[in-house]
Amino acid sequence: MKAKKAVKRLGKVETLLSSVIDQFAASVDGVRDLLDSAKGSVIKAVEAVNLHSSTAAPKKPPVKAQEPKRRGLSAQGRKRLSIAAKKRWAIAKRKGVSAVTGRPLSKTA
Repeated sequence: MKAKKAVKRLGKVETLLSSVIDQFAASVDGVRDLLDSAKGSVIKAVEAVNLHSSTAAPKKPPVKAQEPKRRGLSAQGRKRLSIAAKKRWAIAKRKGVSAVTGRPLSKTA
């Protein structure tokens, strides 16, 4: 749990204990003493959390992520793509369709 959240919750506990102590009947001193000691413990806990959070190491600024290197196509890969495209075009031409759209080629005069 973060220190700020712990201090906030302990503050709520302290407020609740204070209201219970104020509303509790003064005739039962044993219980009131226990509640007072509990409130003192909560106050000590708040001080300890505050002390611990102030001595903690300062936060480092976030490190900027390196952009991944853009990898290009190797000469061998480019050649393979070229050969595959030429094969597709040849097959499409034999079938009489456009290699790109798949539509029949129009005959010229």
